[in-house]
Amino acid sequence: PSSDCVVAEQLCLSDSTCNATYRTLENCALAKTRLLSLDHSSRVRCLNAELDLRNSSLLHCKCHRRMKRQEHCLRIFWTVHSSTTDGYFNLETSPYENPANEEHWKTDYNKLAALVSGKTCSQLARDATNPCLRATHICNLSKKCFRLRTDYASICTKGAGSEDVCDRRKCHRGLRSFFEKVPEDFTKRILFCPCQDEFCGERRRKTIVPDCSFQYNTKPNCLWLLDSCLEDHICKSRLADFQQNCQPVGMSPDGCSLHNHAACLQAYMGMIGTPMTPNYVSNSSVAVSLWCTCENSGNQKEKCDQILGMFESNKCL
Repeated sequence: PSSDCVVAEQLCLSDSTCNATYRTLENCALAKTRLLSLDHSSRVRCLNAELDLRNSSLLHCKCHRRMKRQEHCLRIFWTVHSSTTDGYFNLETSPYENPANEEHWKTDYNKLAALVSGKTCSQLARDATNPCLRATHICNLSKKCFRLRTDYASICTKGAGSEDVCDRRKCHRGLRSFFEKVPEDFTKRILFCPCQDEFCGERRRKTIVPDCSFQYNTKPNCLWLLDSCLEDHICKSRLADFQQNCQPVGMSPDGCSLHNHAACLQAYMGMIGTPMTPNYVSNSSVAVSLWCTCENSGNQKEKCDQILGMFESNKCL
């Protein structure tokens, strides 16, 4: 069975042979991070070190989306799998545990029903025509949902109206905290609320405060966005998870390789708050995209189009 990478690392470091092999892999991963080109013998040494771990729980360890030491866990995973990070389309193994194996965060609907009474109930009834507004009021009934939503909204709107003043890194961190710590029963309502009019659609599109979290003054090239993502353990992990769970297949009836749309939506939510944050492109559709362009991509235009297409024309998503 897959084990927690943090636990697996501790077990490995307590064994002298495994420890030595793991230290070799750390040097290999560091060289990759610093974009140092490895000679043939170094590449062979790195691959042999990875093979030497085939009997170790490190090779099969995974991380959990809501774990406390997530960044440390992901660093361990990519240290062991550093040979699979050459490019976007090689990120085929998600470092995250299968959602079916993770603890499900359930909303206590009885408690929620008790809160929805009197004026609150009539307020929700009035919001019936705007599902996104209704989802916000339901979030406000949960102290955690209300607090974390208020936190990221406050951070992401600082500097609104001025040019490039908001702290995008802090905004992204706040968004990740919201989507990781609040039960999905609340977050999915807010992000995927079904709209029939543009007023509702605008509220849905602005859920993640796009002026700060999504848009730059000018659209960067998608390859630059990808490079920024691959340099960040969390973004690289979420991208691998997205590619695995939202892999489109033309011949499939539902366009999805795993036939698991819930896992794909969860992987999509995981991308929010990373350098490759996606969002709705308008108030009148559910089309989503990255904030980037493939103009001036030179001989990498095809690769750039594929990256953008994973969001813009992904039938599975």
